[in-house]
Amino acid sequence: MSTRPLRPPIAFGLIVIGDEILKGSRVDAHLSAFKEMVGERGQELAWHWLLPDDPEVLVAHLRFSLARPDPVFVCGGIGATPDDHTRACAATAAGLDLVRHPEAKALLEEKFGTEAYPNRILMADLPAGCDLIPNPVNRIPGFSLRGHWFLPGFPQMAWPMAQWVLDRYYGISDKVQEMALQVLDVPESRLITLMYDLGERFPDLKLFSLPHMGENAHIQLGFRGRSGLEAAMDALRERLERDAIPYREAESDALRR
Repeated sequence: MSTRPLRPPIAFGLIVIGDEILKGSRVDAHLSAFKEMVGERGQELAWHWLLPDDPEVLVAHLRFSLARPDPVFVCGGIGATPDDHTRACAATAAGLDLVRHPEAKALLEEKFGTEAYPNRILMADLPAGCDLIPNPVNRIPGFSLRGHWFLPGFPQMAWPMAQWVLDRYYGISDKVQEMALQVLDVPESRLITLMYDLGERFPDLKLFSLPHMGENAHIQLGFRGRSGLEAAMDALRERLERDAIPYREAESDALRR
């Protein structure tokens, strides 16, 4: 893992492409893996899309995400078979031509020789001006374009390639921490004004509310962030006590009223 100095946290997107996942012949393993990869570096996975092998859908979604500042990992659809649309759709969404990348062409010719033609060489047809992402497993590269990192769908290739991207370009940030209380005997609607007030008071933190149903019903109420959590939690306790809302510490049975 990179030993670069700490940087501000970054929110990543993740796009996973493949009819085989949507139809159930394969299970998506990327979401949990990417959450762990970015999380251990102090970054966050902000959103996740699961898309079909449909050019119209892919172009529309990629056009939207390419216009945003968030870095995005895109897994799947960069092979050479007729249902691999990601390379062409990325070019269309970015308003670029699909051209034969000379370095990708050389890698494919070196790996496959004459068998690179006529089909495998299609994997070197990439959006004009993109950069390559090295593949340590079989040397067939991914590509990057406008903060989007296009990777194979196979986890054994995509994950080490993503780790290379994270270490080379994004470094490490302070990890997100979370603190919460268990609020008792009130509906979540009773907490709305409190949440607005404390959210404005601590804008650098994420205030969350998570109801738990069943025998031990309660609302998990707390903050998520990188610093200032203790002060925010003290303010939350004071407000709950002022409003006569019962609570207990998340790791304790001691009830506060």
